[in-house]
Amino acid sequence: METFRKHLPEYLMEAAQLALFLIAAGVFTCVFQYPGSPIHQAIPNGDLRRFLIGVVMGITAITLIYSPWGKQSGAHMNPAVTLTFYRLGKVKRQDAIFYILFQCLGGLFGVYLVALLLGQVFTKVPVNYIVTVPGKSGWVVAVLGELVIAFVMMMILMSILWS
Repeated sequence: METFRKHLPEYLMEAAQLALFLIAAGVFTCVFQYPGSPIHQAIPNGDLRRFLIGVVMGITAITLIYSPWGKQSGAHMNPAVTLTFYRLGKVKRQDAIFYILFQCLGGLFGVYLVALLLGQVFTKVPVNYIVTVPGKSGWVVAVLGELVIAFVMMMILMSILWS
């Protein structure tokens, strides 16, 4: 419990950062993908809209990482990052457990809040809770893509930690 009390502010920051990230993801995906949105209607190319969502979410992630909360908490915002820090000995086991717990709670809160505020615009197709689904190439290609993305992300993270 000493670890919990000592690091509670950081755990709460992690929860808030992931909640903010998912709120941004939900709102921007609705803005770009919901057929009734003026931006969706102004940009008919679905690939371009998805690209722009990626750009906006990248900017959101960078903003959160370099924010005062991100600097203080470490801006893990992802259990995979927390587990990498744990594996490298940068985070103790109790901290990793609480970071992951609060990240999950923050993510749930963010998605629930967007669903509450935007209703069916967020919960129904085409936005569908911002769930990522495999494309035409199928789930095997999607899994391989996720593995490559996770590998690259962890290699970048570890190169930063080791430099």
